[in-house]
This record gives sequence, C-alpha cells and structure tokens, in this order.
Amino acid sequence: MKDDKLHIETELIHGAYSPDGGTGATALPIYQSTSFAYDSAEEISKVFGGRSAGFVYSRIGNPTVHQLECRLAILEGGAAALACASGMAAISSTALTLAGSGDQIVSGNSIFGGTYSLFDRTLRRYGIDTRFVESTDADAYRQAITDQTKLVFVETIGNPKMDVPNIAAIADVAHAAGVALVVDNTVTTNL
Repeated sequence: MKDDKLHIETELIHGAYSPDGGTGATALPIYQSTSFAYDSAEEISKVFGGRSAGFVYSRIGNPTVHQLECRLAILEGGAAALACASGMAAISSTALTLAGSGDQIVSGNSIFGGTYSLFDRTLRRYGIDTRFVESTDADAYRQAITDQTKLVFVETIGNPKMDVPNIAAIADVAHAAGVALVVDNTVTTNL
C-alpha cells in the first residue's frame, strides 16, 4: 500500500499524517498550545536558531498549521506550502523572500488595490522597484523584465477588471528569463 498512489480525496484526509502512536487516532488534534517544550537548552537553541526542525511559538507555526500546509501542498501538487494569516501577509512574505533592495518586480496592473499599494509604495521604501504592465499581455512582461527582476506577479482573475491573463504564456516568459512566477490564485485551485 505504501507504494500505491492514493486518490486525492484520501490524500487530503490522511496525507502527510500518521496515526497517533499513543492513541491510534487518525485525525490530527487541534493544538492550542502557544509554546513548545524541548529536552535541553541545546535542542531549543537549535530550533530557535533555525538549525533544527521544530516549533518556536504558535504565531510562527504549530503542528496544526503545519498539517494544513502539508495538505495544501498535496492539494496543489507543490513541494511545500506556507500558511499566512492573510493574503497580504502571503504576498508580502513572498515578495520580501524573493526580492531585496535594488531588485525589481514585474506585475500585472490588474491586481488587488492592497497589493498594488504594497508594490507601488511600501516595497519602494525598501528599494524594491515594481514595473506594472498590462496584465493580459505576455509580451509586455517580457519587455519589462531586466537583470534586476526577481519575480513576475499576476492574479488568475484580475481585480478589479476581472480580466484573465494567459498564465501559461506569462509563465513561459518568466521561466525563460530565469525569474520566479508568483500567482495570486485566490479564486481557483488546480482541481
């Protein structure tokens, strides 16, 4: 059974989780703890320092959120997932992970107002420039990409115009330039 591919429905219910060793429970409990104990100061130092896997504080991550992230990765066919408290937190985290001072973002112009403000105002204060292009014009993305471009950003269904960019064509442009494609996929999944 271990080598057999599970149906997506089964993966979403049981994937990335083994039954509890003590109770045999097959459902992950909801962990309400805000902090986590470790056997030694050395062990906790490694976890807090990012040199070892573990949980630091529930605001950063906990077993329940980790399981959600694992199941989202299964659902979307990804290597991993990161759960954030809001869409803006997710977009900010992604942009600040991929780009830094002196770097550039190329973004479609039909995006959520909060994202537009983040890219146009907030990230500029950190030295990250954003070039906005017509969201549905793959060639406009190609023309805007420079050596400083670290990510191309697009929404699957543009807000507020409700336009639908050709994600595959834009992905080809980004990947040909060696640039990450970031898609705000609020409305859809790949199922």
